Parts: sequence; C-alpha cells; structure tokens
Amino acid sequence: MKRTAIFAAMLSLPLVAVMAGCAPSHDTGAALQQQLPASHVDNTLPVALQNGWPQSHWWQDYNDPQLNNLVNSAISSAPDMQVARQRIKLAEAQAQMAQSNLGPEVDFGANVERQKMSAEGLMGPFATDEGGNTGPWYTNGTLGLTAGWDLDLWGKNRALVQARIGEVKARSAELAQTQQVLASSVARLYWQWQTEEAIKQVLTQVKSEQNSIIGVDKALYQHGITSSVEGAENDINVSKTDQQLTEVSGNMKEIEARLMALTNSQSSKLSLHPVALPAVKTQMPASIGYELLARRPDLQEANWYIQASMSEVDAAKAAFYPDINLMGFLQQDALHLSDLFRSSANQMGITAGLTLPIFDSGRLNANLDIADAQRDLSVANYNKAVVDAVNQVAKTASQMETLMDKNQQQQQVLKDSDRVVQQAQARLSAGILSGSQVSLAKLPSLQEQINALRLQGQWVDTSIQLTSALGGGYHYTGK
Repeated sequence: MKRTAIFAAMLSLPLVAVMAGCAPSHDTGAALQQQLPASHVDNTLPVALQNGWPQSHWWQDYNDPQLNNLVNSAISSAPDMQVARQRIKLAEAQAQMAQSNLGPEVDFGANVERQKMSAEGLMGPFATDEGGNTGPWYTNGTLGLTAGWDLDLWGKNRALVQARIGEVKARSAELAQTQQVLASSVARLYWQWQTEEAIKQVLTQVKSEQNSIIGVDKALYQHGITSSVEGAENDINVSKTDQQLTEVSGNMKEIEARLMALTNSQSSKLSLHPVALPAVKTQMPASIGYELLARRPDLQEANWYIQASMSEVDAAKAAFYPDINLMGFLQQDALHLSDLFRSSANQMGITAGLTLPIFDSGRLNANLDIADAQRDLSVANYNKAVVDAVNQVAKTASQMETLMDKNQQQQQVLKDSDRVVQQAQARLSAGILSGSQVSLAKLPSLQEQINALRLQGQWVDTSIQLTSALGGGYHYTGK
C-alpha cells in the first residue's frame, strides 16, 4: 500500500509542476501608445487647393507619353524595385514556413545496418548460435512512417504565423512606397528638364534680340552716331546670356543622367522632346483627414510592423507555457532483412509528449523583453512617421499656396511687360522708334517670361511633392 502511494505521488509530480506554473515571467512595463495621424494637428489645406484626389497612377493625369514611359521603366527595372520585390518573396517564404508548423508532419524513413554483436554487452545472447540465434553478425533493417504534431494549445505558432503575415504586408507597403518615391523622383526630374528646356528657348530669343541690338549699334558706330562704350555693354550682355545658356544646358545634362540612373537605362542618351509645362491649377482636396494620410505606403508599412511585433509578443508569452506534442510510428523492424516484410516484424506506437519550461536562466524572459522592445520601437517609428507625414503635408501645402499666389502675381507682371512691348511695336509702326529700341523693350518682357517659367516649374514640382506626401492613392488590397 505504501509502495502504491509512493508510486502515485511520483506519477503526480509532473501534474503538480504544471499546476504550479511554468518559468516565471516578469512585468515588461506599459507599451507605447500608437498615435493616430493628425489627431491634434490642423490639417486644413488652403482654400485654393480644392478638387481632385491623388491616384495610384497619378502621373498619368499629365497625359504625357514620355513621362509615362519613364515612370514605367523605373518601376519595372529600377534596382530599388527589384530589391523590394525580393524582400516580399522572402517574407512570403518565411510566412509559409511558419504556417507549416501548425499542421502535422509525416515522414518515411528506411535504413539498413550491418552489425556484429558483442558477447559481453546487453545483446550478448545474440552473439552466439545458442538458442537458435544466428549471430554474431546481423543485418538489421527498418522502414516505416513516423508522424508528429505540435498541438499549439497556447497559440505560440499561430502568433508567429500572424507575425510573418504582418511582415509580408509591410513588405508589400514598402514596395508601394518605393514605387511612389521612384515615380515622384522621375516626374520631378522630368518637369525640371522641361522647365530648363523652356527657359533655354526664351534665352535663345533673348540672345537673338541682343544680337539684333548689336547689329544696329555697329552700324551706328561705323557712322559715328554712337560710341564704342554702348557696343561693349551690349557685348557683355550677350556673354552673360551665353553663360546662362551654358548653365541651363549643364542642368539638362545632369537631369538626363539622373533620369537614366533611375530608369536603369542602358542607352547613351535620353531622347526627350519639349512639351508645355502643366498649367497652374488646383488639384488637392480641401482638407486632409486620417483616410488621406492612411494612403501613404510608409505609414501602412509602419503600421503592419506594429501588428507583426504584437504577434511576436504573443508568441514570446506563449513560450512560457508547456508544449504538448503527439508522436506516432508505424514500422517494419527485423534483425535479418529476410524477415523485414513478415507480419511479425510490424511495430507501431503513439506517444504524447509534454515539455514544461521550469528554469531556463532567464532565456524566455529575455526573449519576451526583446519582443516588447521591438513592439515599442515599431510604435515609436510609426508615431515618428505620422508626425513627419503631417509636417511634410502642411509644409508642402503652404509652399504650394505661396507659389500659386506668386504665379498669379507674375502673370500680371507679364501682362504689364507685354503692354510695354506692344506700345514699342506701335511706335515702330508709326516711325517713332527704331527696331533696336523695340528689341530693348522686349528684353525685360523675356526676362519676366523666364521668371514665370521658373515659378511655374516650382509649382509643378511642389504639386508632385504634395501628391506623393498624400500617398498618391496607395491602398493595400491583399488578404
């Protein structure tokens, strides 16, 4: 009776250990709170910025085949896009690996072993021929199926699957963010090139008018009507215009080189032809709420990393609880290969295993601390991204409003300068002014055209930045 009681007490020890608990976990402290985008920030855009909505392929709204080809080339072949796509593939493979841990595993195995039995060991009786044994050499064969299944009662493996899925979604958002950055960079460079090309055309007109003035001055000087000083000043002005043309040409070459790098172009030169700059007009919504900022891929990416890190924390907590595994086998086992397929060589079994962490020198707590720290870091990165996004939108919107006002003011300046040119041409027709004086009247107007083109180009550049800051219409469509 006493032996029975002692034996029962020994059998109950594992159960007592389970009831008593597992390896002790410590308090990791309060987690950082996720900040809602624009929750305490006035996101109202200037009234002038109304109508329209950023689209995922917003660059197509310019109706420019050249720009579409450049952006499509960058998206399809840029090294950054290739890296982002490979990261998605890696994350998907890791998610599939985590998913496979949820189901049972069945393996087939077979082995053959040639062995001489020791007469002094545990299998000593088989080392002689006594008792019908055929030793001491045996060819042992085993083949059959083995199966195992981690029941995942506490959800550790399921949490790891959710973490890997979150990383897949984050990588998908990263791909969209890379596409947005590339499209924005290509579009900005493209319209900068078009701005420089338009300025180059006006500078060519300036030089033509200056050469016209020089031609008249030379004729007047040869007849002794003017001095050489006036001619020298005109020559200096032409040289300054040549410097500006050289600078513009250099800017265009630099832009072309950057476009070739972004589009991974192997050609020696881009064949771009000039097109008119987009007209200054309103394109953005009147206000920016959470749904607009939520379209930003970088915020989506940061949010999915939070979700993934929270699942990692759940998995780290579940690791403190016992694992229960079911294992089974169905095999043929024989000391002689000739007996391997006899029915008497069949063996089978089922095992239920329990693993309970009791003392691990702090490994589980350290793993939980790492998961908690990673979660808080993900939250902090998200909060920083939200603040940066709000500031970027507010700053770019303010710049855009200022540029719109400047463009309108510059249009009035152009009208006034055109009136001066028209008056000079009218006086030329009446014989009051000479042709060179009309050219002199045109020069200030042409300079104002250059100023207008630069302001227009800056507005286009800022509008692209604002569209990109609003996410360009990004939305996650995966499951």
